[in-house]
Amino acid sequence: MNIVIKNTGSWYTVLTEGGETVECKIKGNFRLKGIKSTNPVAVGDHVDIVRNQEGTAFINKIHDRRNYIVRKSINLSKQSHILAANVDQACLVVTVANPETSTTFIDRFLASAEAYSVPVILLFNKTDLLDDELKEYQDMMVTLYETIGYQCLQISAQTGYGLEELRTLLQDKITLFSGNSGVGKSTLLNSLIPGLNLKTAEISDAYNLGQHTTTFSEMIPLGDGWLIDTPGVKGFGSFDMKPEEISSYFKEIFLFSKDCRFSNCTHTHEPGCAVLKAIEEHYISESRYKSYLSMMQDEDDNKYREAE
Repeated sequence: MNIVIKNTGSWYTVLTEGGETVECKIKGNFRLKGIKSTNPVAVGDHVDIVRNQEGTAFINKIHDRRNYIVRKSINLSKQSHILAANVDQACLVVTVANPETSTTFIDRFLASAEAYSVPVILLFNKTDLLDDELKEYQDMMVTLYETIGYQCLQISAQTGYGLEELRTLLQDKITLFSGNSGVGKSTLLNSLIPGLNLKTAEISDAYNLGQHTTTFSEMIPLGDGWLIDTPGVKGFGSFDMKPEEISSYFKEIFLFSKDCRFSNCTHTHEPGCAVLKAIEEHYISESRYKSYLSMMQDEDDNKYREAE
């Protein structure tokens, strides 16, 4: 199977079945279930290619995707941007400080991955920089997400803490790496793959934000597996989700929603809502519910939203 391992906008690098890398352009107009996408071909896609006599190669067919991670395009609200296709899992790199990753961003990513059946591991990076108070907060976050059913690792790309356990989880898998700018994703990939030398950038003191260092998606071999590096993401707009579907992408909300009085309950105001009762009784966290409401509003706004 030929697989797309790099996308630089107009050109795609394809790794052929024979182990050759070929630079390709697109031939024809690809559509993904009618979704307009800024990148019809994504890293991880299985494709057919044709070569002409001039030595130029074209992608002329994309095989059905097993899954993909998609977000709204930043500038074009009705279009999507596919981060990667045919992945076994995703690692979301987050930090509780320097810069702080908002829970809204985390929850939007998790819901989007849930919608396309992609398991997620949360990597809490820069653990070495935390004082006691922040470490306590990070432990609390880990407990919250582990209770919901997500695997969490507390790591430090700088010191190597937790990376052996992470390497084990990456073996023989195709793993998408994502995260806000500045969370240390490039440093982490450099630590996992000696000699990779991805560019890293300092955190901007003015806004405590990261600088974008990765500008395109790329698959990087790691043993018998692959890591997919993606550009730093500022926000995560839900795409192509109907409001009535969103609750099913929040595992714990979906669990309690089965006991709601009305089958079409939106979990916002209805009498007999088991979800609102669970929030009152602290079985569902306020932060997760806030993220759920924020995604419900996307449909009204129909716009890309940066994580608050």
